[in-house]
Amino acid sequence: MAALTGDRPRQALWRDYLELTKPRVVVMMLLTSLVGMFLATRAGVPWTVLVFGNLGIGLCAGGAAAVNHVVDRRIDAVMARTHKRPLAEGRVSPLAALSFALLLSVSGLALLLVFTNALAAWLTLASLLGYAIIYTGFLKRATPQNIVIGGLAGAAPPLLGWVAVTGHVTAEPLLLVLIIFAWTPPHFWALAIHRKEEYAKAKIPMLPVTHGEHYTKVHILLYTFALLAVSLLPFVIHMSGLLYLACALGLGARFLRWAWVLYRGAAPHAAINTFKYSIYYLFLLFIALLVDHYLVLNL
Repeated sequence: MAALTGDRPRQALWRDYLELTKPRVVVMMLLTSLVGMFLATRAGVPWTVLVFGNLGIGLCAGGAAAVNHVVDRRIDAVMARTHKRPLAEGRVSPLAALSFALLLSVSGLALLLVFTNALAAWLTLASLLGYAIIYTGFLKRATPQNIVIGGLAGAAPPLLGWVAVTGHVTAEPLLLVLIIFAWTPPHFWALAIHRKEEYAKAKIPMLPVTHGEHYTKVHILLYTFALLAVSLLPFVIHMSGLLYLACALGLGARFLRWAWVLYRGAAPHAAINTFKYSIYYLFLLFIALLVDHYLVLNL
């Protein structure tokens, strides 16, 4: 942007590097990681795992996000939602951002190896590479199913938290991953409908661009039904109790209502409102899992 106007970009500030890590996304990931940790044990999470495990996961997530900024800098420059990002405006150079990403990632993996276990570190590395390389570098530009296939990397944090505590993979954390995996398409496709023209301008094959809004709305509705069904499985396998069941049904019904409103075109700004609700949905669903777990534990 600065190059187009002839203005010299200002020197990068610490806030620019913080923005590279996508802190809001990382906070949501760490919430699900925390829930995974606390659900993994009834004996309490060791403070070293709680602090340094989540710090390691968060640093790796921030490193992956910084790589995303580098790869997507030309796309970001033409989209209204992202054109003020540090690399899009030239406030941070690609080399500086990649160096920052490497520092964060190596530091995060080192913390996981020292304070948790090797399996947690390698799974975190796999998630990092899945998002930064496979999704950002290839899938995002290759297929309208990019967010479905690439969503697995973003769904990993509860598994990472669980494994950081236990050192092994079981069915329960994989079910938490499945919930986020099913949540990702309706969450992101709602935003893609809202930003359809921008994605088209940037030549990103998001589903509303390649298949149209009606097709996307149908799939949002179908995935929301699937999400509701998947969200009930923790109760079915006795991982959670009646409190969680009630919350999952209530939150899921509300999500379905928004998906239906979006499908029918019955309200203005339905796409962005569906997107916003989906964030609250995931946050409250995982809080319900946690509260239910400790309520049952103390009864």
